[in-house]
Amino acid sequence: MRDSIRLGLEASAELTRSNQFVKAVQVAESAFERADAVEHREIEQWLTDHCDDFVQAPGEEAR
Repeated sequence: MRDSIRLGLEASAELTRSNQFVKAVQVAESAFERADAVEHREIEQWLTDHCDDFVQAPGEEAR
C-alpha cells in the first residue's frame, strides 16, 4: 500500500481517538477512493491488524 494511503488511515485513527469522527471518516474515505483493488485488500488487512489504533492511545496496552 502506498505511504499516502497508510498515513491517511493512521490520521483517521488519530482523529477517531480525538472524537473527531466526521473528519476521521472524510480522511479514511479519501484513502479508500485513491486505493486500487490490491490496496483495498491491504487496507482491509491493515484495519484488522490495527483496529485497536482507533480506540486506544498509541503505546497503551490492549485490554
